[in-house]
Parts: sequence; C-alpha cells; structure tokens
Amino acid sequence: MTHASICFCSCHKTQESLLSSASGYNNYRGILNWCVVMLVLNNARLFLENLLRYGVLVDPIQVISLFLHDPYSWPAACLLIVSNVFILVALYTERQLSKGSFSEPVGFLVHCINMAIMLTFPAAVVLLVPSMTPVGGAFVLGIYTILFLKLYSYKDVNMWCRELSTVKAKKLARSLSYMYYFVFAPTLCYELNFPRSPKIRTSFLLRRLFEMLFFIQLLVGLTQQWMIPIIQSSMKPLEDMDLSRMTERLLRLAVSKNPTLTVKLLEPFTKLVCLHACCELMTIFADSSFRNSETVTYFWQNWNIPVHKWCLRHFYKPLLRRGFSKMVSQSAVFFLSAFFHEYLVSVPLRMFRLWAFTGMMAQLPLAWFVGRFLRGNYGNAAVWISLIIGQPFAVLMYVHDYYVLHFRQEAD
Repeated sequence: MTHASICFCSCHKTQESLLSSASGYNNYRGILNWCVVMLVLNNARLFLENLLRYGVLVDPIQVISLFLHDPYSWPAACLLIVSNVFILVALYTERQLSKGSFSEPVGFLVHCINMAIMLTFPAAVVLLVPSMTPVGGAFVLGIYTILFLKLYSYKDVNMWCRELSTVKAKKLARSLSYMYYFVFAPTLCYELNFPRSPKIRTSFLLRRLFEMLFFIQLLVGLTQQWMIPIIQSSMKPLEDMDLSRMTERLLRLAVSKNPTLTVKLLEPFTKLVCLHACCELMTIFADSSFRNSETVTYFWQNWNIPVHKWCLRHFYKPLLRRGFSKMVSQSAVFFLSAFFHEYLVSVPLRMFRLWAFTGMMAQLPLAWFVGRFLRGNYGNAAVWISLIIGQPFAVLMYVHDYYVLHFRQEAD
C-alpha cells in the first residue's frame, strides 16, 4: 500500500478536546440553544404543575387592598402630604443660614431635629394607626428614608459651600422649584448644578413606563402564583422545628423554582432600571450607571449606585477625615445600612426580630472572607450564593414570626 493511499484512508489526527481551553474552540451556540430550550420547557412544566395544583391565584385587586385597609382612611397618603413640611423646614433653615439670621449651631440643631422627627414620626404613625397596612407602611417609610438621605445631603452641601466661601454661599440659589427638582431627581446627593439632558425623550419615556408597569404586574403575578404557596407550605415545618423540612423549603424557595429566580432577577431590574430610568427621563437627569460585581464588598458598593454615592460622600469619607480607619468606617456604613433595612421591615410588620439587621451585618465577615480568599468567578459565585440563600431565609423568618404573632394568636 502506497503512502498516498495510507494518508487517504486515515481519519484521525492529533488534536485537543473541544471542551479544553487549549483547543481554541469557542463556538458553543448549540449548547447555549439547548440550555435555553430546556429552560423554557422546564418553566412550562412548572407552570402547568402549579396551575394543576393551586389553580389561578393571580389577583391584581388583592394588591390594592394591601395598601388600603380602610377606604375612608388613607394614612400612607396623608403621610406623603405631610412630608412636604420637612422639605420646607430644610429649605427655610438654609435660607436663614445664608442670610446670617441663624448661626451655624442653631441651623445644625434645627436640621437635626427636623431629620430626627422625619424618621420617628412616620414610624409612630405606622405602629399606632390600625388602618395602616404593612405594604402601605413599608412604602411610606421607604419614601421618608429617601427624603431623609436627600435632606441630609442638602444640609451637608450647603454647609460645605459656606465653609469654602461665605460670599459665594450667600448667592446660592435656594429656590423652591430647584429644591423639589432635587426631591424628584433619581439621586440622593445634592449638587448646585445637576447634569441634564437636552430634552425629555417622550417615546423612550413611554416605553420605560410601559416596561415598569408590565414588570411590576409580572412580579406581583409570579409572587402570588409561586412564592406565596411555597411560603405558606413552609409554616408547618417551621412550627415543628423540622430541620430537614425547613432546609428543603428554604432551598425550594431559593433555587428549585425557576419563577422564584425570575422574581429575584426582575425585582432589581424593575426598581433600578425601569423606575430609575423613568425618573431620569421625567427630570431630564443625565447620570446613570450600573455594574456587575465579583466580591461582596463591590456588590454592596455598586448594586445601588445612588445609595453608594451617598454613603461614600456623606458617611464613609467624613469618617475617614475624622481619623477613623477604613475598617471602622466600612463597618459603620454596613451598620447604617443594616439599621435602615430593619427599619423598613420591622416597623411596617409591627415586630422587631432583627433578621434583616443580622443579615446585613453578617456581610462584613463574608466580605472579609471573599476578599481575602476568593477572586474573580469564585467571588462572584459567593455573592450569588449569599443572595440566593440569605434573602429567602430572612423572608421565611419574618413570615413565620408574623404568622405566629398575628394569625395563630387569633386562631387561639
């Protein structure tokens, strides 16, 4: 047999496996298509299984009832109207400081009293008014928390301007219209001149509004249809302290149901992209940025850019300038965040269990461990694991405690 015939019959050659990085092969479109098809089929199966077991549970009207317990008493709406008082007090105080009618200590005291009442007054109303629902309470406390952070920034920036130049500070515009522009702008940090777009893009705004309304309804439907039945079925194992069943329910709520994962992915998109974009477009605000994360610290710094900028500018850096170490300053930021997380959960539920506070403070040792031992994809995986497991655990704990405190006592 000649050499040519041997070469013609040969069908093998030396080459690396296609699954090896050394092969240089990177076209995995077929595997990706297979994963997408399997994901769609699996979700379709879960959808049919859920409908056969529970029927249709989606009820948009029920969501409205969560805000309005008594149709003739709207305490959440009244609190939103009252919030204008705190805005006007802050504006009046800064005007008096600019004219020299208030000294710096007096202005600082007025601001502190104003912001202290801003946190305690709505909390007292939520706790004491029976017609205030948990959802309505959480919503109005969220608005007051945002307003608190905004007015704190407003106070700081005006104080910094007075320290730099007394003459320039007296000429600063403190108009009512600019103050309310800052209140509605999608930022927590006050500036003398905000970056603005040339005009309102009406078509893009309408599209974002439609996306926001659609995704909010989708989130509500997925929560009612999938997550609530899982949480309800978890009450019995929690009451019996059945560790194996509790673990199974936790993992089921966290990862086993694809719609649950969809809710977790859609929630930040709806809040931080659609809602944020709508505020930007309506106020022609021209600053927006979102990032991915590879460490726990980087995630908490960048998953919510407006909050990160506020913490960095008005809390973290001032602590560093006062001589505190980076570790102490970072711990203080986490403590502040933990406080507001607990404030926004425990007060509307009218119970104090510190699950949200503990979960946030637990991020400190986790951030140290990930930053020291895990990098790149491993760090990113650690971030996802902490979010996927941590949040459902906190939800189950609060739901269980709320059920025991209210519904089981009523049954007894």
